[in-house]
Amino acid sequence: MNALTERPHADDLNIPDSSGMNLFDCDPTLPRLLATYLPADVLAPWLPELQQLGARAGGELDRLALSADKHPPVLAARTRRGEDLQRVIKHPDFVALERVAFSELGLAAMSHCADGPPPLIKYALTYLFVQAEFGLCCPVSMTDSLTRTLRKYGAPELVERYLPFLASRDFDTLYQGAMFMTEQAAGSDVARTRTRARLEDGEWKLYGEKWFCSNPDADLAMVLARPDGAPDGMAGVSLFLLPRHRPDGSRNAYRIVRLKDKLGTRSMASGEISLEGASACLIGEIGRGFQQMADMVNMSRLSNGVRAAGLMRRAVNEALYVARNRLAFGKHLTDMPLMQRQLLKMMLPAEQARSMFMQIATLLPRADSGDVEAQKCVRILTPLIKFRACRDARRVTGDAMEVRGGVGYIEEWSDARLVRDAHLGSIWEGTSNIVALDIARAVTREDALAPLQRHLQHVLADAELPAPVTAHLRSLLDRVATALSEVAAEHRHEQVRQAGSALYHIATAIFMAWEACRLAPDYRRLALALLVVRHKLLPKDPLDLPAVDAAAPLLPTLVSEAPVSLGDALQLLAQ
Repeated sequence: MNALTERPHADDLNIPDSSGMNLFDCDPTLPRLLATYLPADVLAPWLPELQQLGARAGGELDRLALSADKHPPVLAARTRRGEDLQRVIKHPDFVALERVAFSELGLAAMSHCADGPPPLIKYALTYLFVQAEFGLCCPVSMTDSLTRTLRKYGAPELVERYLPFLASRDFDTLYQGAMFMTEQAAGSDVARTRTRARLEDGEWKLYGEKWFCSNPDADLAMVLARPDGAPDGMAGVSLFLLPRHRPDGSRNAYRIVRLKDKLGTRSMASGEISLEGASACLIGEIGRGFQQMADMVNMSRLSNGVRAAGLMRRAVNEALYVARNRLAFGKHLTDMPLMQRQLLKMMLPAEQARSMFMQIATLLPRADSGDVEAQKCVRILTPLIKFRACRDARRVTGDAMEVRGGVGYIEEWSDARLVRDAHLGSIWEGTSNIVALDIARAVTREDALAPLQRHLQHVLADAELPAPVTAHLRSLLDRVATALSEVAAEHRHEQVRQAGSALYHIATAIFMAWEACRLAPDYRRLALALLVVRHKLLPKDPLDLPAVDAAAPLLPTLVSEAPVSLGDALQLLAQ
């Protein structure tokens, strides 16, 4: 039974329980979108695995995640004889989740295998997995990103030594990765990094403290440090690879001081690290640490966006299930106009984030092969999705909990965990303000806005939409690009969030409009695109309450995720 489209037999408790639903099957748009972005012969072999993962994520993996959230890891600093142990003890259910993500699915390794699938397959699998377990996706993402950075900037002998372990799917021998950047006095201001790197007897040794280190017992970590004699500021920061064990098998000279007691992602360990002359390997050039780490951070930010999209879809799934199966005042909740509007307000940002990460994933292979235009598009789209989707996830998960009502506030259900986990997305790899400023930096320092505008114009032309829609979207794109360009050039930092959000909204509207034309005769995604434009980009008087809302007749159809005709979608085009 499809948990979202077929109502089970009603019972007197009137508390719909969605456990066990297949999170792939209950999402009718996902396979259709994947078929839009991927050639049939590429997608076909992966459809059974996606379908199977959807079933596991809605059942087995969700149960493991709920248990792991209730049993966070603990630090065993010493043995009972007083020997230095430094071991993070993980609950068996979290280890079971690790086995699925790292070994069975190979989420961290698949991009680094010669015969690996395109990036969109990896992100589609992550999108489903994160709907069950969010915290583990941080170590998975960091391992993937560390491997990418090592391959790009590391000395050949380092790549040869460590790549086989990072790209392995053998759970007993594979390596996990981490990045240790944050310091107590610096936070997002990497230029204030105090950790020192000293060259002693031909070997780099690290000294200092890192304040927030997720996956602190990872086999390898990328660390930012300042070599002795290096200048102050960003120019003196360099990147180092820190192994947990030295080549002779002895434990490296750093300690996990304590683990953090966190609001969310409680299943996954985060700690404080004290570096006490730890042996490390320089990555790339001295003084280029932040620029090299930025590539790793950017990939982690993209992963953040994918995770936010997944959290939102899980929240939408839960809300739809409750609304379609709970009775109140003689009706199902989903038949009530106010609930329909609330559900649609949750669906819109979820669909925006999904279209955004799919577009970025299709640009990545071109960017990695040297296409400068694609590189610049990825450079600006990645902070865009990190900035906007992660903030949207906080509201969407909260609204879904409200749909379930008081039961949703109880930790036995998934809703509270989704809300807690969603709040971390806006903090990881840069807070919203930091990432918004990075959008402006991509405009002014890297000239990424013009290539993105050209890309969006090409997507719009390729969509072959009705002329009024094309003209409307093109006009808005020009206005948004002009506004963001002026805000960035004039360093009007107080407005960069507003301008960045506008670019995200027009970009996702164009992406969804293009998708609609590929999915014709179903123009539901065009209707969603026009609703984004109407509610996120156009001026509106909050006291202008028309007797007939243009969207009202379409609400039941949109909420049911049923097809929408072109004519009905065009009713939402602002006059």
